[in-house]
Amino acid sequence: MFDSVRVRLALWYMGILALLLVTFSAGVYAILWRNFMERADGVLRSVSAAVVSILEKDLSENGLDELAARDTVEALNFPEYSIGILDASGELLAERPFGSHRQLDLRTLPNLAPGQTSIETHPSLARGDPRRVAVTHVKLAPMERQYTILVSRSLTPLLGELAADRRILLIAVPLGALLAGAAGWFLARKSLAPVLAMSQQAHRIGVENLEERLHVANPRDELGRLAATFNELLSRLSGAFQIQRRFMADASHELRTPISVVRTTASVVLSKNHREESEYRGALTIVEAQARRLTRLVEDMLRLARADAGHVVLQERPFYLDEMLLESIQAAIVLANQKEIEIAIDDLPEGPFRGDEDLLRQMVMNLLDNAVKYTPPRGRIRVSLASQNGDYTIRVADTGRGIPADAQAHIFDRFYRVEEGRSEAAGAGLGLAIARWIAEIHHGSLELESSTPEGSVFCALLPRAY
Repeated sequence: MFDSVRVRLALWYMGILALLLVTFSAGVYAILWRNFMERADGVLRSVSAAVVSILEKDLSENGLDELAARDTVEALNFPEYSIGILDASGELLAERPFGSHRQLDLRTLPNLAPGQTSIETHPSLARGDPRRVAVTHVKLAPMERQYTILVSRSLTPLLGELAADRRILLIAVPLGALLAGAAGWFLARKSLAPVLAMSQQAHRIGVENLEERLHVANPRDELGRLAATFNELLSRLSGAFQIQRRFMADASHELRTPISVVRTTASVVLSKNHREESEYRGALTIVEAQARRLTRLVEDMLRLARADAGHVVLQERPFYLDEMLLESIQAAIVLANQKEIEIAIDDLPEGPFRGDEDLLRQMVMNLLDNAVKYTPPRGRIRVSLASQNGDYTIRVADTGRGIPADAQAHIFDRFYRVEEGRSEAAGAGLGLAIARWIAEIHHGSLELESSTPEGSVFCALLPRAY
């Protein structure tokens, strides 16, 4: 039951509101209690003042304590209040109603200075009837005698009213919490209904229908933004699946060709029981070439797979880019000489750098290999290294036929090759993808700077410190 968000929201709503109601009710009850007591104490002070005033008048007329005290309590008729007058020694001179102060323990009364009044709650000797008692100590003329005036009232009616209010609050708080829980359940259900609908829609989306999208009722609210974000995720997943399908199809095509050549060559050779040594050598040469092509293809695919998984660790160390470029060019000259292609080198400035030398060498070799493949015989390749604002720029320019405008945006895609150049010599279409990845893991970039029918220029940017 508690696994449901709606239930948890309703319980939280009910609990928070119940806490607020309890706090509010406690505050209201405390305010009611204080107001009741303040009104009761105000009346007690008024009655005490009236007793003092009448007692002082009676004393001035007859001068007798007991007579004046009796006349005073007889003159005041407050049925809900008890009045008592004590002399200086604590003896009770008069009281009304008779015997009412026997319920109080007069020994517990506070010892006050003349003119002071104290109001306290005293437990009654009669069980279950606490009383609020005002004690006033006065010294009255003309004889300057001291008296203690007691005015009290029972708290039972007041406590009865507070008990009624308390019962109302005890009923109202749980009822309000239950109503809040029901309202919270309803609101949570209405609020989460779009989420449930999106969940059901998302459950129906699989690999076979990734083009479907969640319905966005209001793109401006939180749920609309959630649905839009999920749709963007689906779009990215759909693109990733398309790239994966294309990758698998292209990889299958690239692997199938050399395997087919190897199988065909072997079948032809084995179709006769005996062949000349030259025929066997020719067949093995073909098989060896295709095996070398397969090896390079598989290594490139594994390298890209490890890069996608983030498992490549750079073997960083200090070296010089100019020396690495010279060594790479010397290796590429062997391939260029077969087509009578000239490789020109601009003046290479000293280029201290820290990075993975082997990977950067492969990046340069991939660029040179592409330049040699697509440059016609007796063409020209130019390599340069420049340093500006702390960054190194490596350029490889060729005099090939150029890259069509519609293909330039895709040349760094895996397995992509320009249709007119799709031949066995053109490779598998992974070289530029790997070269760009190498530049990017060094926090640099690799771009096609320009491409015209007179040739292409590739530019690799490497930050000196990253």
